[in-house]
Amino acid sequence: MRWQQLFDDLQSQFEAEESAAERAESASRSRAEVGGVQLVERLGGVLGLPVVLGVRGAGQVAGTLVHRGPDWLLLEDELGRDLLVALGAVRTVGGLGRRTVPVEPAGEVRARLDLRRALRGLARDRSSVQLVLDDGATLTGTVDRVGADHVELAEHPADAPRRAEAVHGVRAVVIDAIAVVRTLVPGLG
Repeated sequence: MRWQQLFDDLQSQFEAEESAAERAESASRSRAEVGGVQLVERLGGVLGLPVVLGVRGAGQVAGTLVHRGPDWLLLEDELGRDLLVALGAVRTVGGLGRRTVPVEPAGEVRARLDLRRALRGLARDRSSVQLVLDDGATLTGTVDRVGADHVELAEHPADAPRRAEAVHGVRAVVIDAIAVVRTLVPGLG
């Protein structure tokens, strides 16, 4: 009888130690997995939900996260304006839940949908925009061209369409300096 109690006690101690080791390993594995999650993956869990971004040069930018690219986020603000935010300028993100969505493996096309390509879409649409630079400066006008590392902005008042008489200059802006591109709603600026 005493032997059986001794074996039971040893078995109980062994199981407790094994359970503690498994919990420690599981927690360590979980921390390692979380340590590998990039912000763009974390943001996949809040697609379609409101977020507040702290953006270098632009301050707080709020809206519903509509889409994400490899180096940009697209939000829609309460006025219905699109906000194209350079991921490299994002400093903080508020509104995150607990959910993380892994990024699908980037196919060849998706991997090329970078900020430069998104800016080319704006140039094609001829939308009036406000560029907020990472130093806080703002420029308004229409994106005319997108080069390898810069955009050319035809500067004109926000409430005027891009016409030769409204354009008061063309400015090249380095893409890496762009924090936020805000489309302007006619009449609201």
